[in-house]
Amino acid sequence: MAPAAAGWLSLFPFPLAPILMQDKYQHLDIERDAQTEWTAADVYRVSEDQSRQKYYACSMLPYPSGKLHMGHVRNYTINDMLARQLRMKGFNVLMPMGWDAFGLPAENAAMKNGVPPAQWTFDNIAYMKKQMQALGLAIDWSREVTTCSPDYYKWNQWLFLKMLEKGIAYRKTQVVNWDPVDMTVLANEQVIDGKGWRTGAVVEKREIPGYYLKITDYAEELLGQVQNGLPGWPERVKLMQENWIGKSEGVRFAFNHSIANAKGELIDDGRLYVFTTRADTIMGVSFCAVAPEHALAVHAAASNPELAAFIEECKGGGTTEAELATQEKKGQATGLFVSHPLTGALIEVWVGNYVLMSYGDGAVMGVPAHDERDFEFAKKYNLSIKQVCTVKDKTFDLDVWSDWYGDKQQAVSINSGKYNGMACLTAIDAVAQDLAGIGMGEKKTTWRLRDWGVSRQRYWGTPIPIIHCTEHGAVPVPEKDLPVILPLDCVPDGSGNPLNKHEGFHAGALCPICGKPGRRETDTMDTFVDSSWYFMRYCDPKNTQAMVAGGADYWMPMDQYIGGIEHAILHLLYARFWTKVMRDMGLVKIDEPFTKLLTQGMVLNHIYTRKGEKGGVEYFWPHEVEDSHDAAGKVIGAKLKEAKGDLPAGTAITYEGVGTMSKSKNNGVDPQDLIEKYGADTARLYTMFTAPPEATLEWNDAGVEGSYRFLRRVWNFGHKLSTLTTLDAPQIAPELNKKIQAFRFDIHTLLKQVDYDYQRMQYNTVVSGCMKLLNALEDFESQAGNAALPALREAFGILLRCLYPATPHIAHSLWSELGYVAEHGALLDAAWPAVDASALVKDELELVLQINGKMRGSITVSASADKAAIEAAALASEAFIKQAVPAKKVIVVPGRLVNIVV
Repeated sequence: MAPAAAGWLSLFPFPLAPILMQDKYQHLDIERDAQTEWTAADVYRVSEDQSRQKYYACSMLPYPSGKLHMGHVRNYTINDMLARQLRMKGFNVLMPMGWDAFGLPAENAAMKNGVPPAQWTFDNIAYMKKQMQALGLAIDWSREVTTCSPDYYKWNQWLFLKMLEKGIAYRKTQVVNWDPVDMTVLANEQVIDGKGWRTGAVVEKREIPGYYLKITDYAEELLGQVQNGLPGWPERVKLMQENWIGKSEGVRFAFNHSIANAKGELIDDGRLYVFTTRADTIMGVSFCAVAPEHALAVHAAASNPELAAFIEECKGGGTTEAELATQEKKGQATGLFVSHPLTGALIEVWVGNYVLMSYGDGAVMGVPAHDERDFEFAKKYNLSIKQVCTVKDKTFDLDVWSDWYGDKQQAVSINSGKYNGMACLTAIDAVAQDLAGIGMGEKKTTWRLRDWGVSRQRYWGTPIPIIHCTEHGAVPVPEKDLPVILPLDCVPDGSGNPLNKHEGFHAGALCPICGKPGRRETDTMDTFVDSSWYFMRYCDPKNTQAMVAGGADYWMPMDQYIGGIEHAILHLLYARFWTKVMRDMGLVKIDEPFTKLLTQGMVLNHIYTRKGEKGGVEYFWPHEVEDSHDAAGKVIGAKLKEAKGDLPAGTAITYEGVGTMSKSKNNGVDPQDLIEKYGADTARLYTMFTAPPEATLEWNDAGVEGSYRFLRRVWNFGHKLSTLTTLDAPQIAPELNKKIQAFRFDIHTLLKQVDYDYQRMQYNTVVSGCMKLLNALEDFESQAGNAALPALREAFGILLRCLYPATPHIAHSLWSELGYVAEHGALLDAAWPAVDASALVKDELELVLQINGKMRGSITVSASADKAAIEAAALASEAFIKQAVPAKKVIVVPGRLVNIVV
């Protein structure tokens, strides 16, 4: 055989005979065979290897609702692309998966279907796991975690007991939503317009005992690391966390009163405490509002039936700040008065439905002129409004609220006695000092963050490990008796927590102190407990002796966390808190669990509806309708393609725009149907190509078909490449050699960009780069043929490696079929392609030729040509000679163009 060209050509030997491979892209066969091979070899199992750099990439674990949706597909494909590409770059990559298996939906399904939540949950897990495997995800299933398994929730219970020992967990009464018909506690989201979601009964507020975790002890650290750390987190997520923690610096002070209870004792020692960040407005107080549960409200209601009825009404309201912010502000006077601490003026006390007992002291000072909520309340009940701050050139409007004083940096006190003329910021300190001087107040820092209530009066969750004894009260279960096993045979029926009536659950529950029979705690833990540390359990999933061990030391902190923006506050905040508690107990050595965070955008689809004769709304699948557009191409309506039920073809359908995919809105896409029709690789490619990972993705069926066509082109090119062969390496003509050099320049330029896009996780442009690589391959092959086979094999090998993390099945199959395994090893661990620096060095440059600023072609010069040589080449060009006029000036823009001025 004649020797091949020197250098890189020798790395790509010519096949001696055609390679026999399937000529058509059969996605089902290709994907089945690849997955069978990977499973048999257990290729994704990883272990702690101190000799390699680790990378821990994790998607938020799903709730086993029954089926994956396209949001899952997108989330997990992002993670998979990251994991596969980094593995090719030599990292020891962990990509685990588990199931957030406790929770209310399972109880709802149990009531609907009459089956235990455990059966429903495990059936769903089995089905969803098959779906994940069909996607070809590089998951290490040996580390699978299921939060409803005793070997997992045992450690929830164990750490809870440790928190009790440390005083981080404690017991107190809590206000809950109580459905008097179902006799059960409802989550806030189950209360609709003050009524139970299932029964329609008016929800009551009841105080019952529950367990809390002192997350407030960590507020300063949680806030400080959000503000000054977490550089790999999105700014908007950090801001959401900061606002939720809500640090406020202000003044806590008291209004004196002489209101006594039935025993003649001053209520709350004769002081009504409030907190304010705007002590400069203290002279503008016209009322005080207290929560319905406040001691003064209860006292006043005892002799005021109308007030008692109002307080009862308030029990049907919200229990969170977010709910109270949107509901109508209502109040009623108590007939009680307190004294202004600085003026002695009597201030009327009202009960307000917007005041929460759980926030601060359960009371607020009302300054209507300078607080929108107070303004709304005062206007409604005709209370006085007194302006005590002003800003130059701003006019205060007594009738319509506006944040008229704007920047408090410029505000000045008025109508405030000795504080008149002071800058408001100065007045804040002056008022605080005066209140402190008379023992009525002090500067204080408060937090919006409240301790985390983890008790849930529901069945399907981690049992709280407490035994109630008639003599010793609530007694912790001994550590040796963990886990407290949740029975799996309960079927909730809406009549309260079935654990209350489950004899087997309480059998053998002896008081650990006196040994007498007791009853187990029937409250279960908030499911946020389960998701607050599962990512650490992935590191030591089989360890029966410890919650976490050496695996967590190796893998944590997590390098990349991926999940929806809807979890940006509570889940992430609780996970950060849980990590710090584990650190302080010596279980882990890290301060923060997640180094980088990506919040992927949602998958949206078009929504079509029609109102029925009785006012109900019917939803239609996008494939059932034909859109109509305006002149700009915008969808303005639709009509039925074919008859449906009583509706004839052509019936007008309302287009509602795009929204989150949902089965109830008939705009979801079943990943399983998509996989069967087009293949998992198409589903993966489409969700990566259509939008950047952080952006929302608007579904488009034509785009899915386009992704499938692209993969067919990749397969077809691979098949064509398999037919190119020669018994003797051809001599490469100089002209072809130039084309090869230009081709390799294009390929390695594209590779450089794709590699950069992988580093910044811009997977939509990664796919775009792969498409450009294929275009370049097709164009060059049509010109070069067999003689350029080494260059084609090099470039196609680069394409397969760039494409592999997105579409692993087709890339794996072509890599094997075309013999790349012999050259580079199995694709899973093949080295990531390196940019050949020599390929990016050009012997010649093509420069745009302009005459008087208008393009007239191009000239080719040596890459080392100086300015004089470029000018000479331009003046010798055929395009300039045709001008038949002398040149006045020649302008050279290095590396880009030359302009001849005539």
